[in-house]
Amino acid sequence: MLDSLNALLGRHPERVKAHVEIYTWQTCPYCIRAKMLLWWKGVNYTEYKIDGNGAARVKMAERTNGRRTVPQIFINDQHIGGCDDLYELDTKGQLDPLLAQ
Repeated sequence: MLDSLNALLGRHPERVKAHVEIYTWQTCPYCIRAKMLLWWKGVNYTEYKIDGNGAARVKMAERTNGRRTVPQIFINDQHIGGCDDLYELDTKGQLDPLLAQ
């Protein structure tokens, strides 16, 4: 039944092969929005909640070449950027191919 519903809604979680990581703050609206798009795409992702964790934020900044805002998203260890960058990839039709790798 879930497969039928996913197909009806245009979701294809079976096509997602990528390893996705996202650094977030729990109440950040951009983080929530990015996670909603990933959920909609059927992506199982690893979330790093860095609220109040200075060491985790430093590690994130090292991986992102100094970017300190959240969310920060990685697909197969490639830095994608933040929420707007994720949505831009989707709008351009470039997100699904990345997720299928």
